[in-house]
Amino acid sequence: MNTLQHTCVNRFLRYVMYDTQSSEESTTFPSTEKQKILGKELAKELREMGLSDAQMDEWGYVTATLPGNVHHHVPVIGLIAHMDTSPDVSGANVKTITHANYQGGDIELPSGVVIKAEDNPALSNQIGHDIITSDGNTLLGADNKAGIAEIFDAIHHLVNHPEIKHGSVRIAVTPDEEVGRGTEHFNVESFGAQFAYTIDGESLGEVEDETFCADSVTITIHGVNVHPGYAKGKLVNAVKIAAEIIERLPKTSTSPETTEKREGYVHPHHISGGVEESAIKFLIRDFTVEGLREKEAFLKQLAEQVMTAHPKATMVFKVDESYRNMRYEIDKNPRVVDYALQAVSRANVTPVKGLIRGGTDGSRLSYQGLLTPNIFTGGHNFHSRQEWISIQDMHKAVETIVHLVQIWEEKNRPGAQV
Repeated sequence: MNTLQHTCVNRFLRYVMYDTQSSEESTTFPSTEKQKILGKELAKELREMGLSDAQMDEWGYVTATLPGNVHHHVPVIGLIAHMDTSPDVSGANVKTITHANYQGGDIELPSGVVIKAEDNPALSNQIGHDIITSDGNTLLGADNKAGIAEIFDAIHHLVNHPEIKHGSVRIAVTPDEEVGRGTEHFNVESFGAQFAYTIDGESLGEVEDETFCADSVTITIHGVNVHPGYAKGKLVNAVKIAAEIIERLPKTSTSPETTEKREGYVHPHHISGGVEESAIKFLIRDFTVEGLREKEAFLKQLAEQVMTAHPKATMVFKVDESYRNMRYEIDKNPRVVDYALQAVSRANVTPVKGLIRGGTDGSRLSYQGLLTPNIFTGGHNFHSRQEWISIQDMHKAVETIVHLVQIWEEKNRPGAQV
């Protein structure tokens, strides 16, 4: 590969200056208009690179095309990142710090936040690297502005090195991924890619082809409300019934705080209401549909057992599908992952096939016919004031992307061995 003259760090440091935090409460799309401010700038940058069709549509999706430079057929490959940051922690007024030539140990931030080496084993692989953090008052925004910067850097390199052979590449930057709505208005057919990759992963070398299967459950309790001064034998308190349900959940298993790797969980994350009506919202996660169903059946049985002690109250148990493990679809055409792993190797990095204890835009896109595994960015501690990213790992992500589009071209040359 030609020596990369990287632009990704400067791009990244510019992008995190834009507050693009999405909102779970909003009913608009995108959920916050401020995402479009960055989107407009991104479309402009792509046009300045020479991608003449770069645009941001009414929904805030930024798309563009890098035309292929070969005559034989190569599947169109999509590269996707998201512009919004998590609602969990502020993304406004981000002040970045570059910790040059990291030599180990804790990283203390001006706000008092400490990134502890013992809690971040990945730091042991960063000796001599340059690490970017915020000042600890906000998240950093590597999730997923690092992915945008890495895609744009790779495209910039390909534009400036036309001797590198590749098929057509479609670029997309989506809003609202962090609130689970990133593909709500994404038109797979008009996007026009046959395969795609989200650049939205974490540790160096990881290629992820699995996500959780995810549902949401809402348990609504209808009690009986009367004046508390005259309530004996009449009042049925929906708040207390909801509390009983939560109290009966297992303490040492099936919770986010006690599970890892391939273990799923039942997670009560929101409770609202009063005496007459209270609602508990749960996130249900597992890597298989069967495991998801088992957890939902368990939760329903637990709630029904609680309700037997309160015959005057009623319960509504509602399940809403969120997304499914993309591996069910990706396994139908494993080369989309194989080529990504090969690209990581060509960047002189050890490839790691991993799974995501969460979801990506690729989860839904894979079920819409666009197989979309996930590739690392080099970031860590997403959604946190302790978020950090290695500049050197960002560079390797860019190299991986450039190798990836080359591999797709090579594998589709006439007579090539797939």
